[in-house]
Amino acid sequence: MERWTGRVALVTGASVGIGAAVARALVQHGMKVVGCARSVDKIEKLAAECQSAGYPGTLIPYKCDLSNEEEILSMFSAIRTLHQGVDVCINNAGLARPEPLLSGRTEGWRTMIDVNVMAVSICTREAYQSMKERNIDDGHIININSMNGHSVVPQSVVHFYSATKYAVTALTEGLRQELREARTHIRATCISPGLVETGFAFKLHDNDPERAAATYESIRCLKAEDMANAVIYVLSAPPHVQQRLICL
Repeated sequence: MERWTGRVALVTGASVGIGAAVARALVQHGMKVVGCARSVDKIEKLAAECQSAGYPGTLIPYKCDLSNEEEILSMFSAIRTLHQGVDVCINNAGLARPEPLLSGRTEGWRTMIDVNVMAVSICTREAYQSMKERNIDDGHIININSMNGHSVVPQSVVHFYSATKYAVTALTEGLRQELREARTHIRATCISPGLVETGFAFKLHDNDPERAAATYESIRCLKAEDMANAVIYVLSAPPHVQQRLICL
């Protein structure tokens, strides 16, 4: 990870769960991390904890609604002005709404598309352009996906969510191909975990906390720190190694 010391990483959805764990790990390894979310109170607290712990890197909170393209573009502009640009982009933010295919609300579907697909695509495009304009040829774009992006489980409330994660699988492979066509050494990786114990299920089943809790009691789940370790593993690979897909 030494080659990433002092360089800039963007982590979306950095306020809680996987995003917060990844942001902390990158700061521990000396990176300058821009952590974004709709609310930055928890990121500010995490930044203070990282500073108190004496970690060599820095966590910079940034408020951004990823369902709003103008806010995303404004964020990248601010990063360009204050920190030159993005060297690593970790598209972590994602959400699920309990909206089945036969009875779901269009609003819920659209929210999932906006955050899980459109925001990933916009951040990826802007991160690549940031790297390209600065002649950065060793950058990395990591998409935090899900095993729901590789198989459809028999649970109606996550079928549309699964469709958005299949999109992330396709987007990551398409990105890898376009990067190769552009003759760049910028890498693209998709990390697809199974069940990770975060607040995800409680947001999905926000009207049924018992069902949400039961989700994490059924099996031994991954922890957010396991995902952070996976990100460090990917970034630590030699420059000539392309890791297309990591499944946990």
